[in-house]
Amino acid sequence: MEFMSAREAADKWGISQRRVAVLCSEQRIAEATMVGNMWIIPTTAKKPVDARSTRYNKSEERAVKPFLKWAGGKGQLLKEIERYYPFADGHITKYAEPFVGGGAVLFDILSKYDLEEVYISDINAELINTYRIIRDTIDALIEMLCAMQNDFIPLDTDNRKAYYIEKRERFNDLKVNGNENISIEKAALMIFLNKTCFNGLFRVNKKGLFNVPMGAYKKPLICDENNLRAVSEKLQRVTIVCGDYRESADYIDEKTFVYFDPPYRPITDTASFTAYTENLFNDEEQIELARFVDEMHRKGAKIVVSNSDPKNSNIEDDFFDNIYAAHKIKRVEATRMINCNSEARGKIKELLISNY
Repeated sequence: MEFMSAREAADKWGISQRRVAVLCSEQRIAEATMVGNMWIIPTTAKKPVDARSTRYNKSEERAVKPFLKWAGGKGQLLKEIERYYPFADGHITKYAEPFVGGGAVLFDILSKYDLEEVYISDINAELINTYRIIRDTIDALIEMLCAMQNDFIPLDTDNRKAYYIEKRERFNDLKVNGNENISIEKAALMIFLNKTCFNGLFRVNKKGLFNVPMGAYKKPLICDENNLRAVSEKLQRVTIVCGDYRESADYIDEKTFVYFDPPYRPITDTASFTAYTENLFNDEEQIELARFVDEMHRKGAKIVVSNSDPKNSNIEDDFFDNIYAAHKIKRVEATRMINCNSEARGKIKELLISNY
C-alpha cells in the first residue's frame, strides 16, 4: 500500500493540513497512521464527507462570551457586525482576528459556526498568555481564580484595597521582570484585576506597568467557571499568536473572513486612550493598516474594519474616508462606555469598513 503525507492529502483534497490532521485524529480517514509526529495516509483514501455545519443551531451550540471586560469591546455592535458574516455559502471557511482584544466577535463566531481554521493575535503579551492558559491549562487556572475569589470577597474595603494592590504589584513584577514563558499565575492575576479594577479597564503607563485603581464592586464574579470552561472548549482548535497584525498575512487567503479592530483613533485631542499596551497606534500606523487591508483584499479575503468616526467632533475630518476610499464605509451608532467623565459617555458614531 502506498501512502501520502498530511500535506499531500491537504493539497489533493483542497483543505488545510491542520484539517487533515484533525480528520486523522478523529479516525475519519481509514488506515491513517501516526508515524513519529506525522500522519501518513493511504493514497487511495477518499476525502471524508464534511459533516460539519456552518449554520447556527441554538439547541446544539454552547454560547460563550468574553472572559474579560475590554475597553472598545464590540458587544454592543455585534448585531451590526454579524450582518457582514460571509459564511452562509460555505466558501469562507476560515476566520482571522489580528487585534483580538476581548474577543466579542471571536466568541460570537465560535458560538455560531464550525470553521476549518481560526486565527487570533494581539501584541498584548499578557492578554495572549491568558487566552493560551484558558485553552491549554483551564483546571489549574480555575483553581487559582477560585482561591483569589474566596480570599477577596469576605474582606472589608480597606483590606480589599491592600489585597488588590498586592496582586497588582505581583502582576507588574511578572509582566516586567518575568520571562516570556506562559504563566498560569499571570493569567489568573490578569482576570482577577480585570474583574476588580475600576471599570474593568486594562491600561498601562509608559513603563508598561498596569496602573488602574480598584473598583467599587460588592461581589465581583472573579471566577466564572462555566463560561471559562466553555471558552476553553471553543479555543481548542484556535491558533493563538502574540504578535503584530502583519503576521496574519501568511494565514489569510481567499477563504478567510478577517475582522480588524485596531486601537481607535482619538475622536478629540483629549480622548487619547489607546494604552492597552505601552505601544501607541498613531495616524501613520492607521495608514499602514489601511495599506495592509488593501493587500489582504487583493488576496481575495472578506474584510471588515472598525474604528472611531472623526466626524463626531469635526465634520470636515475625512481621514478614514480617504485612507479607505476603495472600500465601503458605514456609520453606525454606539455608546461610549468607558470615560472618567460621566457626561462624556453617550451616543457616538463608529465606522464599519468593508470590502464587500
